[in-house]
Amino acid sequence: MSVTELSVSTQNYLKTVWSLSEWSDAPVTATVIAEKTGFTLSSVSDAVRRLTDQGFLDHARYGSIALTEAGRGHAVAMVRRHRLIESFLVSVLGYGWDQVHDEAEILEHAVSDFMVERIDEFLEHPTRDPHGDPIPSAHGVVTLPDAVQLSRISPGSIVLVERISDDDPDLLKFFEERGIVFGATLHISAGAPYSDALDVRVGHGGTTPSSEAISLGRSASDALYVSGGTVTGDTAKI
Repeated sequence: MSVTELSVSTQNYLKTVWSLSEWSDAPVTATVIAEKTGFTLSSVSDAVRRLTDQGFLDHARYGSIALTEAGRGHAVAMVRRHRLIESFLVSVLGYGWDQVHDEAEILEHAVSDFMVERIDEFLEHPTRDPHGDPIPSAHGVVTLPDAVQLSRISPGSIVLVERISDDDPDLLKFFEERGIVFGATLHISAGAPYSDALDVRVGHGGTTPSSEAISLGRSASDALYVSGGTVTGDTAKI
């Protein structure tokens, strides 16, 4: 069965379960899904029961929710559609990376499997979207970068931006205006005492980093996923 044969509601729920577990080990529950989607808990609980009966979800009573093999296949297909469309909108149509998420949310339900594959071919099979998220292959293979949130990195590290959460368009604009984009290099230093902040200087492709430090609070540093630094409390580099 192609993912196009599923209802929009089913497509959205399966993609949401996937997205909640892609970068987090926290249990996925009906409450978490309701917070993510804005739906009522009763509506989410009804949908979870329906999708469990259809064989797309595993859900122990009062326990966590997980995708079955069939559910994962459809969820990954939707993620592939979404991220390829985002890449097309940025690369070809000149959208800003803060604009593409909502547009892709609409288009991903309308395009055919054929169009998705044509977009993939036209873009020469990209493996990451504009925010650094991995684009699943046509066979459903997803390769996550070895990255952690910037908030876990020790001051003094030099890191590479691997992924930026696209949950907040205003935060994306803030990052872009300061050159904090996928592929940028960040030189990390401690922020002001008791501020729970990190100061970063931005470089690109081995260039000398900017002299001006940018102070990032916890919400900003949590949205950035990086590689190459030392995790706080650990001597090993990522």
